[in-house]
Formats: sequence, C-alpha cells, structure tokens
Amino acid sequence: MRSFLIDTDTASDDAVAILMALRWPDVDVKAITIVTGNMPVTQGVKNALYTVELCGKNTPVYIGADKPLLRPNAFAEWFHGPDGMGNQNYPPARQQPEPDHAVDVIIETVKANPGIVLVTLGPLTNIALAVSRAPEIAPLVSRCVVMGGAACTEGNVTPAAEYNIWIDPEAAKIAFHAGLPIEMVGWEHCRFDKVLNMDDIAYIRSLNTPLGHFTVDCNETAIEAFYVQTGERGIALPDPVTMAIALDPSVATQTARHYVDVETISELTRGQTVVDRLNVAANERNRDTWAALVQRPPNASVVWEVDAARWKETLYQTLR
Repeated sequence: MRSFLIDTDTASDDAVAILMALRWPDVDVKAITIVTGNMPVTQGVKNALYTVELCGKNTPVYIGADKPLLRPNAFAEWFHGPDGMGNQNYPPARQQPEPDHAVDVIIETVKANPGIVLVTLGPLTNIALAVSRAPEIAPLVSRCVVMGGAACTEGNVTPAAEYNIWIDPEAAKIAFHAGLPIEMVGWEHCRFDKVLNMDDIAYIRSLNTPLGHFTVDCNETAIEAFYVQTGERGIALPDPVTMAIALDPSVATQTARHYVDVETISELTRGQTVVDRLNVAANERNRDTWAALVQRPPNASVVWEVDAARWKETLYQTLR
C-alpha cells in the first residue's frame, strides 16, 4: 500500500483528481491539505470535504495558507464558477476540517510516513512553508508530483506562466530548490488529445455512476471557460492528468531531468518555469564563448509526453 498526501486548492479538476486517489486500490491518502488558489481556502476545504464524502471515505482535510507568500490572492471563479464546482450547489459535507494547520500536518505526515508520495494540485505555498520550517522532510518524500508550470510552451494565465506557479512564484521557487524529488507535470498535458472530448464525456455518462456524473457536472463551467480560452471543446483536466501519473508513472511516456527555475522578478514573465533543456544554465561561464563551465545540476524530472489513452483509462477505472 502506497501512502499519499494531497495538497490542493480544490476546484472542479482538483476534485476529480482527489477522487481518483481515493478510489485507487493500492493508495492510502493520509491527508488532504488545502491551500488558497483557484478558490479561497475555506471554499477549497468545503469542496474537498464534499468529494471525500462522495467517495465514502473519511480522509482528514486540513486548512492551510490563505494567501500567497508575498502576492495578493487572485481566484479563478471565472473558470470554475463561484463555488469552484461548476455552480452545482452541492450540499455541505457532514465531515468537518481537522483543527491542525496544514503546514504542521505536512511536516508530521511526511516524518511519520517516509517514502510518502506528495501530490500538489495548487500553488506551492503550503509546501514552501513546510520545507522552510523543516527542510529535513525533503529526502523523506519518494516522489513529489507537481501539477504546475509550462515546460517550454505557453501558459494559461499569461503567455509565460501557468496559474499555480504564477499565483505564488516565490513559493514555487522555494519548493523547486528544496531538494524535493519533483516531477513537473505542466499545463500543456491537459490539451489537445488529452482533453476529454465529447465522445469521452458521453462514455463517462454511459457508465451511469455517481462519480462519473460528478466528474462531468462539476466541470460544467470549466467546459465553457476552456473553450473561450483555447477554442478547444471538452474538459481539460490538468490535475487528474497529474494524479494519473502519480498513480501510474507509465502514463508519462517521456520524462527527463533538468534544472528548473522560477521567475519571480519580471512582471512580464512572472511565474515562468524556466527549464534548462539544453544544459546551458551555468554557475560559471567561459568569458570568451559564454559556454557553461559549471552547469547547474538538475532539480526536477520534467514530463514531456503523456499517453492520452492511458491517462483516460486511468480515470475511467476510478469512475466505473
């Protein structure tokens, strides 16, 4: 049995990712910690608790950071709806959030479960606070699968940046340099053939299961927002793609280790994940040729290709 800890800013795609982990047969989700991001942290908690209850579980949910380290909040109601769940008016869960703070829980849970898999689906604020307070937890994490960034491609909130990294770039920078075994799953892996198209949605409906209908319904607002944003029809699910890779690493068919940094100073490229694909980032350079003499060592595994059919089948397994 594998131990997971999920850190999330629960909106519609996060909720689907959560249910995938809760339904996976050899995964034990020790805790779900909530960070501000897509939703205010209090709404993220409500959405996570509803999802846990829908799955028939009692996984503990903890409230974390209610704002980025240095930046103001910038929520994503326009994409996910005011409640983050497609305006479905889901009732409050019976379960209540636990009293402990998410950052404390991350530290304690990692220490109590060496080898745990950490899956992050939102801004990295909670993670940055945890590794800053307790840097010794980084080597205890076996995998840190991060939904965030855009590797050498366009972003979804600015031309350069993906939302989770853009909203708190300072936290992302800390996390990427903390020694965590980061696997970066960029926003680009939810597009094109990875989108749940109309046939995929019809198949999910045909399963006629509560979780199947929930997966489509809670993303109702996101379907229209994604079309406005990209011109693509369907449901884009970056967090479930990331969770699929966490559950089954073979979903990612091409990965490579690179040095990755995060831009925190420029307003033009704030939150850009700068991936050194050609190994040209340097601590020292030859003054005549500007070639790297001392290269910066890799700090992340970057996912470059995803098997679209395999990711979708991973999702379907949890909905049947």
